[in-house]
Amino acid sequence: MNFFRGVMGGQAAGPQPSGAETIQKLCDRVASSTLLEDRRDAVRALKALSKKYHMEVGTQAMDHLINILQTDRSDSEILGYALDTLYNIICNDEEEEQGIQAAWLIYLPMGELMDLLADSREVIRNDGLLLLQQLTKGNAAIQKIVAFENAFERLLDIITEEGSSDGGIVVEDCLLLLLNLLKNNSSNQNFFKEGSYIQRMKPWFEVGDDNSGWSAQKVTNLHLMLQLVRVMVSPVNSPGATASCQKSMYQCGLLQQLCTILMATGVPADILTETINTVSEVIRGSQVNQDYFASVNAPSNPPRLPAIVVLLMSMVNERQPFVLRCAVLYCFQCFLYKNQKGQGEIVATLLPSTIDANSISAGQLLCGGLFSADSLSNWCAAVALAHALQDNLTQKEQLLRVQLATSLGKPPVSLLQQCTNILSQGSKVQTRVGLLMLLCTWISNCPIAVTHFLHNQENVPFLTAQISENLGEDERLVQGLCALLLGICIYYNDNSLENYTKEKLKQLIEKRIGKENFVEKLGFITKHELYSRAAQKPQPVFPSPEQMLFDHEFTKLVKELEGVITKAVHKSSEEEKKEEEVKKTLEQHDNIVTQYKELIREQDAQIQELKEQVASLSSQNDQLQATITQQLSQIQQHKDQYNILKLKLGKENQSQSNSQGDSSQVNGLQTEELTQLREEVEELRKQHTLLQTQLSDKDALINTLVSTSLCKYVCACICMCVLAGTVNSNKRRKNKGKVELEALRSQVQSQSAEITQLKTERQELLRRAEAAVDIMKYYSSCQKYQINLNRCYINEPLEEMKSLSESRADLQQQLASATSTVAILQTEKAKLQTEVQESKKEQDDLLMLLADQDQKIHSLKQKLKGLGETVEDEDDLDARDQTDDDDEEEEDEDED
Repeated sequence: MNFFRGVMGGQAAGPQPSGAETIQKLCDRVASSTLLEDRRDAVRALKALSKKYHMEVGTQAMDHLINILQTDRSDSEILGYALDTLYNIICNDEEEEQGIQAAWLIYLPMGELMDLLADSREVIRNDGLLLLQQLTKGNAAIQKIVAFENAFERLLDIITEEGSSDGGIVVEDCLLLLLNLLKNNSSNQNFFKEGSYIQRMKPWFEVGDDNSGWSAQKVTNLHLMLQLVRVMVSPVNSPGATASCQKSMYQCGLLQQLCTILMATGVPADILTETINTVSEVIRGSQVNQDYFASVNAPSNPPRLPAIVVLLMSMVNERQPFVLRCAVLYCFQCFLYKNQKGQGEIVATLLPSTIDANSISAGQLLCGGLFSADSLSNWCAAVALAHALQDNLTQKEQLLRVQLATSLGKPPVSLLQQCTNILSQGSKVQTRVGLLMLLCTWISNCPIAVTHFLHNQENVPFLTAQISENLGEDERLVQGLCALLLGICIYYNDNSLENYTKEKLKQLIEKRIGKENFVEKLGFITKHELYSRAAQKPQPVFPSPEQMLFDHEFTKLVKELEGVITKAVHKSSEEEKKEEEVKKTLEQHDNIVTQYKELIREQDAQIQELKEQVASLSSQNDQLQATITQQLSQIQQHKDQYNILKLKLGKENQSQSNSQGDSSQVNGLQTEELTQLREEVEELRKQHTLLQTQLSDKDALINTLVSTSLCKYVCACICMCVLAGTVNSNKRRKNKGKVELEALRSQVQSQSAEITQLKTERQELLRRAEAAVDIMKYYSSCQKYQINLNRCYINEPLEEMKSLSESRADLQQQLASATSTVAILQTEKAKLQTEVQESKKEQDDLLMLLADQDQKIHSLKQKLKGLGETVEDEDDLDARDQTDDDDEEEEDEDED
């Protein structure tokens, strides 16, 4: 009874047990009770204690709760208590949550927990969703395990079964779990994309034409669905992964579906805002998606306004919600991000030649917002126009042509001049900050725009006055931006204006402001709190309109220019000249590198073309080889048929000899045999002609090889020249060379004799072959004569015919032997001719080397004699060598 009182909150007479003791008793009851009701009551009690004693319950009851999930899964009530208890254990503070999550990987295979999502009982499935939500929070390892346990497939099936965006709280739980699995997890994002799950998101956004009924749950569901799309294309993801997801969303029609919601009527404001933000990140940096978005029109008839124009109308309208205006600005920025085509289209709407007075354009809306009375519209329009100029020198120069009509009776002024006029009038801080960001973006890296800005005599004095004054805290940011603008005028100045060269502007700063003061004012920009907030992410998110001061892309420009401007202000003219020379040298080097890169590209293209040609030729060669193989097979078949016919012919001849009275068969057989003989003679003629052709080709090949082997002999000459350098110190090698030369000469003479003999044999063989052909011709004529005789004397014996057949076989054998001999002799002749040519070349080279050697030795001796040295002649050296040899012989005799 004390136990139940402790659990249920009753009073006990003795001392109360501690929480750990109570939990231990409950765990023992869960483990030992045989009745399901007892186990259910114990798990219910653990659930009640799990919120207060989550650590004790987690350490003592985890194994028992997991066993309950496995053994008592047929009872939905106890499963619900167990899942709720586990939920309470792991949903506490983050540090403890990580260690209890890790325990799940040890105590329970994730696959068994994933089976809860497929349970037919909705209570078990829903509690499993809640448990998985807590398990996957901030734990990348569990997120990956859950994803690879087929969680995406199951969750998407549940969302579809529950009615997608029209579903209830279960759809919301599934979407929250999907967000846990995908957010900041590149591995799961890639798995989601590769599994073609992006395509299954498209039906979520088919809201239909009737948008009057939007329940709170539907708004929540769609909001989470849009967040899921943004997770896949977030700018913080890797560029490659984002681009791949953007491509998939365009191909499956998801982007088109989002644009339909964007232009639909009756959509709640928060859903419309989130849809605009989602479309922004789907098209950001993707040229195909940006082009599609540019072609989207609002469903108004007539006229059909582009979606960009409709959105800009909302951005410059001060009656629209602040978050919606920020979303439109972000969408416009993403549309122009790395989109020079879109930038040109926006700037073109401002040029005089393209302005249409009967329609509303993006340029007109931007100019209207830039000079309106609403400071937020001024800032948004200035930032939007700056994005149309970002990293685009052509559009910066084109925008200088824009002229504005300020009032009736006054001449138009340029857009650049009008911006500086508004600055000098002392408008609100937000307006001036926006205009200064626009001017800094406009004239940076554009010397022509710098010249236009300096051409107005009032601009530089205004900037120096703003920087040098001691103003309040609110004006320090404006002073920093003015210092940045003046620094850009120095750094990108081409010295085309005599009064405002780089050197004169630096002198002006030193006199009016002071270099240190100038640098200090320039540093105010990066020290501002809102600067750091804007630098974190591209989307403009501000708690209030007054804090909307910095643009994300502008923070990159400040970071890039702050250091170089500081150095430029402190540098002397000599250092600038040196830097300009170095810059020119680097530009020349870059040009050379660019030329080489282009050359390499051309060579790569040529190599690729040659590779394709080689592949084509290889394919053709394979086809020809196949054709040759097929033809050889056909030839072999014809040979086999020919042999069979010969055998049949022999049998018929034998039968005809036994029955000599059949004159018609004899005549027919002789005619057929004569035809075959004629064909064979013709074939022998063709073979003879082919042999002659091959012999001529081989002779030409020999001549070609002789001429192309010159390079090899030159190399041999070089080697012999190196050898000749060592010969200068030893005269005996010369004598040895002479002996070798004589041996080569004799070898050449013997080889010439052999060649002459081979030529004679070759002529004899050719003569024999021609004689064989003549014999065949004679034999053919004899056969023809024999046929004529047979026509006159049918009963004449056939002995002569047999003898002629035997003669024909002998002649064929002799001709085949002669042909084979000719081929062998031709091969040997070619080989010997090659060897002879090589020997002749080597002999000539040796002679030339020896002559050069003698000449060098003679010149060296003359130089030595000229220097007073005693030099012995060759005869003296030979005599001394002979004496040395005689002495050696005498020593050998004495030893004997």
